[in-house]
Amino acid sequence: MSDLATQGMTAIQAAQINTPAANGSKAMIQAKAQEYEGVFLAQMLGQMFEGVSTDGPFGGGQGEQMFRSLMLDEYGKQIARQGGIGIASSVTSELLKHQEAANAAAAAASSPSAATGAPQP
Repeated sequence: MSDLATQGMTAIQAAQINTPAANGSKAMIQAKAQEYEGVFLAQMLGQMFEGVSTDGPFGGGQGEQMFRSLMLDEYGKQIARQGGIGIASSVTSELLKHQEAANAAAAAASSPSAATGAPQP
């Protein structure tokens, strides 16, 4: 089994990984981070609501089962819009750090002094 894992890791390491360009605006990154937090919260709420029975005089049936996930998605979005639980701010700061590092590396690689090894004036 370790041979299979080693072969898998070698294949992964040998594969060329194309990273997306780091050109997102801060507003776009914040929006995506908030969206991520909303999805996370919807999944968390889904786990919480699994144990809640839907039977009763005003609930239950296939309709409630079918639309509960949509309701939880909206709950997650609304909680994230109202400030959430702090995931979006952490994701935003990490994405911005990665973007800055990628931009710095791209700038260093494309500068003439990096290619020739000569110091810049």
